[in-house]
Order: sequence, then structure tokens, then C-alpha cells
Amino acid sequence: MAILSRLRTRGWLTSAYMLPVSAVMALPFYYVLVNTLKSQQQTTGSPLALPTSPDFSTYRRVLNQVPVAAAFANTLYVTVFSVALMVLIGAMAAYALTIRPTRFNRRFGKLLLLAFVVPTQSTLIPVYQIFVKLGLVNSLNGLVLVYSAGSIFCWFVIQGYMATLPFEVIEAARLDGCGPWQVFWRIVLPLIRPILATVAVFQTMWIWNDFFTPNVYLSDPGKSTIVLEVYTSVGQFQVDWPAFLTLSVMALVPMVVFFVAVQRHIMSGLLSGAVKG
Repeated sequence: MAILSRLRTRGWLTSAYMLPVSAVMALPFYYVLVNTLKSQQQTTGSPLALPTSPDFSTYRRVLNQVPVAAAFANTLYVTVFSVALMVLIGAMAAYALTIRPTRFNRRFGKLLLLAFVVPTQSTLIPVYQIFVKLGLVNSLNGLVLVYSAGSIFCWFVIQGYMATLPFEVIEAARLDGCGPWQVFWRIVLPLIRPILATVAVFQTMWIWNDFFTPNVYLSDPGKSTIVLEVYTSVGQFQVDWPAFLTLSVMALVPMVVFFVAVQRHIMSGLLSGAVKG
């Protein structure tokens, strides 16, 4: 009974702590969502108050004036192909450097770690100049190639998980006559599926919400991502706050739905790696 009483007390204390913290964390979302249903005057006059009468005209105005569908299509194209490329390259690199731990592979792995800690901003100018010469600036495919540098993060996460795999299964496949590619596609990839899903979720959220890279490499309005459309809604001398916040909600909702739908894959990937390690 004493143990149950202590557990209940801890539960109440945890709830008493977490509820105010949750309220503080939810306040920005409340601010954004509520002000999409107000006029400009109501938003600037009382931003935290509830709307007297919800007005959905801003959503209709934004959909009519802003190429939201094209921006979503551009963002989806870049996100899907970038994540697929990063996860594939990261998994292949982890497989090559983990399954065959030669001296060269160990040294190359240290070189990749060095590249992992180099800030992106420090290489921005030379990379941009290279892409200009290759004709890949202001191109969605060029943007996908820029994002492919995130393969280093994928490799870093995947190789730690891959080191926990039962190598007896891999050796048995080799004895049965499987080559390196067959081992990778038929044995290794199914075994590391949880961590692949985890990495893909993290990279998807990063690319979808990224502003810096598209702002640097894209100049054609027809190729803008949804985050760039949010940025361009800010005027030089004044801001249409309802339209700005409405676009922000449109950009945010897909990632919220995506995260809620795949959060179990994140937890299963992280917990599987922790248990196996």
C-alpha cells in the first residue's frame, strides 16, 4: 500500500508539473491558430483573445492569391526524393563501413565524422559556386542534391544500429552464396527497418520545415517551397498577419499529422537500438 501511495503521489506531482509546461508549449500554437480566424485589426488589437465570430475568409483569400498547391507539390517532391536518397546512401555507407571494418574503412569513417561536424554555413559559398557552374541553381533537382549531404547524419545513426546486428545471419547468407548486394538488400535492410524509419522521419521534418537552403538556391517563384511562400507573405513595410499565420498553419498541419502518424516508428527505432546495444 505504501508503494502504491508513493506512486500515486509521484503521478500527481508529475501531472502538476507537466500541465503548466504543456500549456506554455501550446501557447504559440494557440496564438497562431486563433489569429487565422480574425481580421487584421482584431489580430493587432487583441492577439490572444478568442475571435468574436470566426472568420474563414482569410483561408479562402490565401488559397486564391497564393500558389499553395504548387508550393506543396514542390516541397513534397524535394522532401520525398531527398529523404530517399539520404537514407539509401546512409544505409549503404553504414553497411560498407560496418560489415567490413578494414583499416581504410575505419579511417574513412573518421573522415565522415569530421565532415559531420563541419557547419553548413562554412561551405555555403564554394558549394553554391559549384552548383552555379553545373547549372543546378534554381532547380528542384539541385536542391535534392544539396540535401543529399544529410546522408552523413543518416550514416552516423544507422551505423550505430547496424553494429548490433547478428552477424551470424550475414555470414550464413554469405556461405549460401549471397553476394554483397544480395546480403544488403535481402538481409541487412529488413533488419534495420526500424532505424531507417526513424531517420527518415527526422530528415522529413527537417527538409519540410527548412527555410535557409531553399532561400539560397531557389529564386523562381514557381519553384518555391511552402516555407518560402510563408516568408514571401511578409511585406517590406507591413505584414498581413492573418494571411501570414494562415500560411504558417497550412505549412505546419501536414507535419503535425505526419508526426502523430509515425511517432510509434520513432520510438520503436530508438528503443530497438537501445535494447540491442
